[in-house]
Amino acid sequence: MPETSNDPLVTQLLALLRGGQAHVDFDAAVSDFPANLRGVVPDRLPYSAWQIVEHLRITQQDILNFSAPPTGGYQPMTWPDHYWPEQAEPPHAHAWNQTLATVREDRAKFEALLTRPQVDLYKPFQWGQGQNLLREALLIADHNAYHLGELVVLRRLLGIWNRK
Repeated sequence: MPETSNDPLVTQLLALLRGGQAHVDFDAAVSDFPANLRGVVPDRLPYSAWQIVEHLRITQQDILNFSAPPTGGYQPMTWPDHYWPEQAEPPHAHAWNQTLATVREDRAKFEALLTRPQVDLYKPFQWGQGQNLLREALLIADHNAYHLGELVVLRRLLGIWNRK
């Protein structure tokens, strides 16, 4: 993925999507998360780390599919049922790493949409209600930053956040 673009706005959007400026980035938030704590729901919190990262994956993928619908068009999902996993624990040993990889891959796919030649960030999608690529990029960045903050709080409560 290109680090920058000829368009200064796209360059800023790429930086925003990657995080690490005003908050931790995705990789820092999930780094070295102990397997035995991924499904723990701390007291007074509604979700486990697994549920948060899986929610990030599902939501980001939905926004990607909305921004560049697969063949057959965009298929909307039901909120909140289809956006949050019910189970606190990952369903199998490899689920955590698969989800993390998919989040990274889908972000790269979205970044590729932003860096297409002659991309029009402001052109409303034909299938939406006025949404455009700029709005969707800001939505992903805002949504991910919010939940990465939750993940840091969850790690602090579990005693596994060592960053200063």
